Amino acid sequence: MAEPAAGPINLADFEELAAGRIDPGPLGYFAGGAWDEVTLRENVSSWRRWRLRPRMLVDVSEVSTTTELFGTEISMPVVIAPVAFQRMAHPEGEEGMAKAAADAGTLMCLSTIATASPSDVAAAAPEGRRWFQLYCFRDRAVTQALIDEAVANDYEAIVLTIDAPRLGWRERDMRAGFVVPPSVTVPSVAAALGSDVPIGPAEAFALIDPTLTWADLEKLVEGCDLPVLVKGVLTAEDAELALEHGAQGVIVSNHGGRQLDGVAPSSEALPEIVDVVSGRATVLVDGGIRRGTDVLVALALGADAVMIGRPALWALAVDGHRGALRALGILRNEIELALTLAGCTSPAAVTSEHVRHAP
Repeated sequence: MAEPAAGPINLADFEELAAGRIDPGPLGYFAGGAWDEVTLRENVSSWRRWRLRPRMLVDVSEVSTTTELFGTEISMPVVIAPVAFQRMAHPEGEEGMAKAAADAGTLMCLSTIATASPSDVAAAAPEGRRWFQLYCFRDRAVTQALIDEAVANDYEAIVLTIDAPRLGWRERDMRAGFVVPPSVTVPSVAAALGSDVPIGPAEAFALIDPTLTWADLEKLVEGCDLPVLVKGVLTAEDAELALEHGAQGVIVSNHGGRQLDGVAPSSEALPEIVDVVSGRATVLVDGGIRRGTDVLVALALGADAVMIGRPALWALAVDGHRGALRALGILRNEIELALTLAGCTSPAAVTSEHVRHAP
């Protein structure tokens, strides 16, 4: 008889373990969503409403999970999503997450509201590949300084988040009286305020410019040598506008269900955006990805890759960069097995014929 597995064997196991490692206030902050958390829940459940259509008698003796984004080969079609305040989950914070992503051979996207600077994260994982998620501050000089720091430290793309002109209504945080611990500071916010004082999500979002328009995206694209992706697209109309104003990629996202509750879960929004983009730009999707089969569905619906946020964060909380690396390894193995059983030798071999919506 085989011995029982030691430690987590899927991403849900990390989430369960993390609940005992993170203080209640930060735990609610990371786990919670907006309003009644309808979109938060449906982000996960909606991937299960698609049915895979495997093809048989395909030679799957050699299956690869590798793919390419903007000329960079990564080990699997999974990118670490930007998550704020990671040092609240584990002392290694974003630097530990960057090490895990580098060791796993994939990309990490660093949040503007990170507890480590872009240069610190680059130094922690010099061989890693990384993108920088950008919030535009009211003080555009601070915004430009963040872009310049990212460029100087070999970040390979800028990800402009467009769905957060204000902080979503997050009742878990209100009930818990959540505050960021005094020991946790955010370099970008310190630069914007001119003071290295602890600051919470509400104060950080108050610094973000709510006047941002598509014209600002165009200016960003024109002034930046890196590819620019827009994150927070949920409609075909906005995907088209993003491309018209120079974006080279769109990320289908509802901010993990943390901004406007009641919007479509990511899996439902993805097809119309893929349809209108029609191969003209890179398409990623985040929200509720918990299994390799979820990744397979996303690929079949037309995404080039997915982003994961909470699952990697829970794993970081459990065992720092080693936990995050283990979680990425588990997910990569699941993707490889899902590809094999679906009759696909690579992510590029997955097509729309491999999936149908459940009746």
